[in-house]
Parts: sequence; structure tokens; C-alpha cells
Amino acid sequence: MAKTIVAVITGDIISSQRKEASVWLPKLKAALKTTGNTPEDWEIYRGDSFQLQLPKEDVLEKAFYIKSVMKQIKDIDVRMAIGLGTKDHNAKKITESNGQAFVRSGTCFNDLKKTTLAISSGNEAFDEKINLMLSLTMLTSDNWKTVTSFWVNTALKHPDLNQEALAKKLKKAQSSVSEGLKRAGYEEILLLIDYYKKELATI
Repeated sequence: MAKTIVAVITGDIISSQRKEASVWLPKLKAALKTTGNTPEDWEIYRGDSFQLQLPKEDVLEKAFYIKSVMKQIKDIDVRMAIGLGTKDHNAKKITESNGQAFVRSGTCFNDLKKTTLAISSGNEAFDEKINLMLSLTMLTSDNWKTVTSFWVNTALKHPDLNQEALAKKLKKAQSSVSEGLKRAGYEEILLLIDYYKKELATI
């Protein structure tokens, strides 16, 4: 019987030393709690590092969700590496679990240099395409302002809302929200997430 392919994100907070942990840690915990329970589904370790496991179909959207949460704090960003593969050892703490997904996530994280989000699946063609798209997307999202990040986060949390309803929720003019999401590359992010999900069938 074939083993289930899972996704693992290994990440850390960029410039966490610039802020008191009380500023960014509660936001990180709140973002990770939407994935499941700690320590079996997610865990924060070494102060500002974290790891979480989730279904492979959901991982890219979750990565952008986490980024949109952390970028709401001035001078703070997040670096994440996604690993896709099997989970061969299921421990009570996710940081003690093991398998292809964990190894690939850890190796990918260690290789992060010029980008803040990358993926490793064991399929070179898949990784090359998705990572090129991610690196281009990061040119925009790495520069999100705090307000823009909040708008992106709200849109990701309420995918059922059209822009008019989203603007009402944000208590902003629809034109302002539309322009803000356009600058954030939000539509392109949604297209990338959809493309990623379709391409999963090739690995």
C-alpha cells in the first residue's frame, strides 16, 4: 500500500531580534493553530523556528497565510521551506517525526539563500517550475507593507467574499482594496496556488 504524501514546512522568523517576542510570537502561534494542535501538528523551537505538517494540497496557501500574518509586523518577515514526501515515523512531537517530507523540508531550508519561500518534492522538473514562480512572487510579497499584509490575510481567510464584500469587511473603499491587492500580487498568488494543486498530480 502506497504511503500518503504529506507536506512539511520548516521556517523561522527573519529579524526576530529586532522585536520583543511578545510582539510576534502570539501572531505566529495564532497562525500555526489554524493547522492543528501542538506539538503533534506544529511546534515552535529554538526561539524563533517552527515546523508544521499539513495536507500537501493546502501547504502553499498556508505558507502565504503565515507570511501575510507575520508581515503585519513592521520589520518582521518569515522564511519557509516546504518538503513533500512520506512520513515514515509518527512521533508525539512533530520535530521528532521523520520521513521524506521532513528531510526535504530541512534540506531545502538549509539551502534558502536568496529567497524566503521554496519547495522540495524529489521531482526536479516540478521543483524547478514551482520555485521559479515562487521566487518571482517573493519579489512582491517580500515587500508587502503592514496594511497590505492585513488585507491579503483577510482575503485569504475569506475566499468566498468578492471585493465589494471584502471592502465592507475591511471598512475601506472598494477601489482602495482593489488597488492594494493588485499591488500585493494577490490574484497572481491565487493563480500560483491553483497551478501548484494541478501540478501535484505529476509527482
